[in-house]
Amino acid sequence: MLIMRTRNLITPWVWCVGIMGSFGFEGDGLAHETDSKASLCSSISNGNICCDRSSFRSDVCIMKGDIRTDSGSSSVILYKTNDYYNGYFLGGTRGEKIRPYTRKWETSVMDTIDELDLVVKGQKFGVHHGCDVQHSVPAVFFSTGGYTGNLYHEFNDGILPLYITSQRFEKRVVFVILEYHNWWITKYGNILSQLSDYPAIDFRDNRTHCFPEVHVGLRIHDELSIDSSLTKGNKGIGDFRQLLDRAYWPRIRGLIQDEEREARVNMERSALSPSANTSIEMPILHKQNSVAPKLVMITRNDSRAITNEDSLIKMAEEIGFQVEVLRPARTTELAKAYRLLNSSDVMVGVHGAAMTHFLFLKPGATFIQIIPLGTDWAAETYYGEPAKKLGLRYIGYKILPKESSLYDEYDEDDPVLKDPNSVNEKGWEFTKKIYLDHQNMRLHLGRFRKRLLRAYYHSVIKTNEQFGLQSQ
Repeated sequence: MLIMRTRNLITPWVWCVGIMGSFGFEGDGLAHETDSKASLCSSISNGNICCDRSSFRSDVCIMKGDIRTDSGSSSVILYKTNDYYNGYFLGGTRGEKIRPYTRKWETSVMDTIDELDLVVKGQKFGVHHGCDVQHSVPAVFFSTGGYTGNLYHEFNDGILPLYITSQRFEKRVVFVILEYHNWWITKYGNILSQLSDYPAIDFRDNRTHCFPEVHVGLRIHDELSIDSSLTKGNKGIGDFRQLLDRAYWPRIRGLIQDEEREARVNMERSALSPSANTSIEMPILHKQNSVAPKLVMITRNDSRAITNEDSLIKMAEEIGFQVEVLRPARTTELAKAYRLLNSSDVMVGVHGAAMTHFLFLKPGATFIQIIPLGTDWAAETYYGEPAKKLGLRYIGYKILPKESSLYDEYDEDDPVLKDPNSVNEKGWEFTKKIYLDHQNMRLHLGRFRKRLLRAYYHSVIKTNEQFGLQSQ
């Protein structure tokens, strides 16, 4: 019997079944995943391999039995105790290929992801790889290649799918990472420790690791979202938010203790030097307990910058906000960003990867996204709608052509200003070149003030309600 080996075609195989799901498009975007709770490979028996290729976003393969890694040949091998598979004589080795990354539809990036060979070998081929490390728990294999380095993609393509996929193991799982980066482990170590009790493994480790079960690839539901109907225990995005609380609290507690120690030292020094007219304060702790609503402004250094940002901050302060500025960089410690946003009432920023920080806001907080020309769909799809699912009060501020720097470069009737959708329809390269990489904004402060006032009054009312409940 012919065993088909392909990565792109969905074929009803004898030993690796794929069933077409609903992959339609909503506008120009990806449709929501429609997998049932019982996935195609949920009942796989020992000694078998099954690949679920029904999702538009990612492939997932599961292996059970005597499974051994061989990083030298980029293989994961399942050894059988006989030469038959599903009643058929193996007559050699059989296998599958998979690139364990969650942007399956995007060929250009998938071609950069390391490919794994999942191999089934019969008894007559013998076991040629002894176990250097024997694991008693399953493994999940995934890649941190692709768009890793961009905060949105790190959470959307990696961390959230890893949370979804690993829930069923209740931390008794080993993560095996292709295209392993030490900086990624450092950056997300707090989260990984909440998902697994074991250290992550670099697949390039030349030792042979043996597992009783392996899941290759991650399941993904929607943009920065979790469909609770598809997860074990009906876990949703709110549960993920609680996991972030647990992940970052130990580090935040350490930061608070460091600040308290530093403040005490400064006070003691001041007491020893009474002639010094020094004012000692604890800025972070004081601001977290301030009555004034806290607004965090996320600023940009490159394109899509707000050129009158200083005036915007001054206006927010005049309204009554206590304003903090966050200028995220690749090296920004997430625990510090989480601490700042977790204690804030409002987050304001321009559409871009940094808006992923909305995940750090408490449900009930307000998220104001400034939407440049030509980015309406992406802003709502990638951040606006997911923010609502988290329980945030979302306000989208769509700039007018006169608020864009493009207004000075194009005629008033040019499609770039008058009909951005027609420009976007020409292709991603046009959207990126014109609207993402070559546009700044000078906001109409009077117009934007209305959004800030709405956010301010909402925050004050919410705070008063909380005080009222606490006093009862």
